[in-house]
Amino acid sequence: MKRTLVGGVGVTAAVLASTLAGVGGMAAAAPHVTGSHGSTTGSAHAASKHVLLLSVDGLHQSDLAYYIGKHPHSALATLVASGTSYTKAKTTFPSDSFPGMIAQLTGADAGTAGVYYDDTYNHALLPPGTLDCSTAKRGTEVAWTEAADRSQNPITLDAGQKLTDPALTALPTNTLQQTLDSSAAITKAILKLTPTPQTLLDPAALPVNPSTCLPIYPHQYLKVNTVFNVVRAAGLRTAWSDKHPAYEILNGPSGTGIQDLFTPEINSVADSAGDDWTTNNALTKVYDSTKVAAVVNEIKGFDHSGTKHVGTPAIFGMNFQTVSTAEKLPVSNGVAGGYLPNGKPGPLLSSALDYINAQVALFEHTIRAAHLASSTTVILSAKHGQSPEDLASLRRVDDGAIIDAINAGWASSHPGAAALVSFSVDDDGMLLWLSNRSSAALAFAKHYLLTHSAPANISTDPKGTHSATVGSSGLKAVYTGAAADKLVHARAGDPNAPDLIGIAQHGVVYTGGVKKIAEHGGASFEDRNVPLVVSGAGVHGGRSVSKPVATTQIAPTILTLLGLRASDLKGVRVDKTRVLPAH
Repeated sequence: MKRTLVGGVGVTAAVLASTLAGVGGMAAAAPHVTGSHGSTTGSAHAASKHVLLLSVDGLHQSDLAYYIGKHPHSALATLVASGTSYTKAKTTFPSDSFPGMIAQLTGADAGTAGVYYDDTYNHALLPPGTLDCSTAKRGTEVAWTEAADRSQNPITLDAGQKLTDPALTALPTNTLQQTLDSSAAITKAILKLTPTPQTLLDPAALPVNPSTCLPIYPHQYLKVNTVFNVVRAAGLRTAWSDKHPAYEILNGPSGTGIQDLFTPEINSVADSAGDDWTTNNALTKVYDSTKVAAVVNEIKGFDHSGTKHVGTPAIFGMNFQTVSTAEKLPVSNGVAGGYLPNGKPGPLLSSALDYINAQVALFEHTIRAAHLASSTTVILSAKHGQSPEDLASLRRVDDGAIIDAINAGWASSHPGAAALVSFSVDDDGMLLWLSNRSSAALAFAKHYLLTHSAPANISTDPKGTHSATVGSSGLKAVYTGAAADKLVHARAGDPNAPDLIGIAQHGVVYTGGVKKIAEHGGASFEDRNVPLVVSGAGVHGGRSVSKPVATTQIAPTILTLLGLRASDLKGVRVDKTRVLPAH
C-alpha cells in the first residue's frame, strides 16, 4: 500500500417493531417524554436502554457461521441464537475502516458523509502548518491516522498524553515477551488515557481551512451527524473506543457527541524492535484487551478508566483488530495466518476467533452481573471484511512502482508539469487524486493502468522470490470522473472524492513488500460481506434474515431501539436509510 503525496425518508419504528422488538409507532412521530435535563429522551416504547455495538475488523459472515458450526455452545453461538442474524449484510465501498465505522454510526454512505478512506487528499484545503492562506496553493493530504497524533518518533500508545506509568514508558525498551508479560499492567496504565482524544491531535499535522486559516479537526470534516449527537441531545450518555485519536470524527459536527472516547494508538511502538500492535497477533490481542477493559468498566456503570461512577451509556462499544491482523499476517510467532486451502480459518485466525468469542462471553457475563440483560441490546458487525480468503489467488503488487511509472509517462509528454498523481491510497483497490483533473489527464491515467503489466509476488513464497505477472496493473476495471463519483455516491465536484478508482482483480493486494496476505478497501464480496447480528433486549431470538441489508442500517436501528427518531440523522434522511427488516 502506498500513500503518495506530491503536491421523505421512509424510516419507521414500526418496521423495527414488527421485525425485532414489537415496538409500535412511527419513528418520526412517536410520543416523546422529557427527561431530567429538559431534552427529548425518546419514545415511551423504547425497546432498550443500552445498545452495545461491537465491530470486528476483518470478520466475514462465513467466519461467524463456520465458528458457530464448530462451537455450537459458544458465546457467539448464543448471541446469534438469541437474536436476529442478517446473513447478507454488506458494508460500504470503499471498504475501509473510516467510511465503514462512520456508516454504522451515521446511516450515511461514503459520499454523503464526505469520508472515503482514513487517508485521502482534498483539492480544496491547504497543507498542515500553512500560515499564509491567501497565497498558499490548495490541495493536501488528509490523514486521519497515527500521523495526526502529538507523539511522533516514536508514536506512543497514549498518542502524546505523556502518561508516566513504567508499563508504558518501558515499551520502547521491552522485548516482545516482556511486553506480552506486562499486558495487565499496560491495560491498567493506558486506562488513564483522556476521554477527549481530540486533545491528542497535533494541530500542526491537520489540514488547514483556507477560509479561516485554522486547522480542521476530524469532527469538523464530517458532513453528517452521528448517533452519539442524537443520543446526547436526548440527555443520554455516550461512550466509544477505537484505534486512533482521529476517531474523534465520531463526535460529529458538534465535536461533543461522545462523552467518553477511549482511543489508545494501535500504530504505536510496542517493543524495542519498533513493532507496533499490528505486527504480531499476540500484541494485537493485548491491544484489543485494553479496549475490552474499558467497555467492561462502562457496563458496570463507570467511565472507561473505572474510577468514576457515571452510569452505563445508552450507546457504547468498541472496535476489534485481532481478526484483521490474523488474516493479514503470513506468520505470527511461528503460526500461519490467513485461511487454509479449503477456505477454512487457519491456526492463527482460529485463535483470533476464539479470542473474540471469549470477549463476547466476558461482556455477556458482565451485563448479566450488572442486571442489565433485560435492558441491553448487543449489535455485532464489522467495518470491513478482507480479501483474499483463497491464498492460491494472492498476488502482491508494488503499487509504488506503478504510480511512479504513471508520473514518468505523463512528464515525458508534459515537460515541466507537476506529477500527475498527487496522492494515492492502494490496499486491494486503487484510489488516485490527480494534479490535473482534465478529461485528457484522467484518460491518460486510466489507459496506462489498463494497459500496464506489473510483476507480482505469489502467496506460496513468503520471501517473495517467486514471481508472477498481472495484467492491467492488477485491476479489472477503472472508473474516472462522473463514473467514479457514482461508484462512491459522491456529489459532483466534491474536492475530497477520488478522481480515479481502480477495482482490483481477485487476489491482488498492493504492498511494496510481502508483509501482508490480505487487505481491505476494495469492492470484492470478501471485502464487503460482513456479519450483522442484533441480539438482546427487544429482539426476537433465533431469526435468520437472508434479505440483503447494509451496515448503514445499524445507525437508525440503534436510535429506534432507544426510542429515538432515526430521522434525526442527516445521513438517514439523505440516503433514505431504513431500520433493519425482519425477513
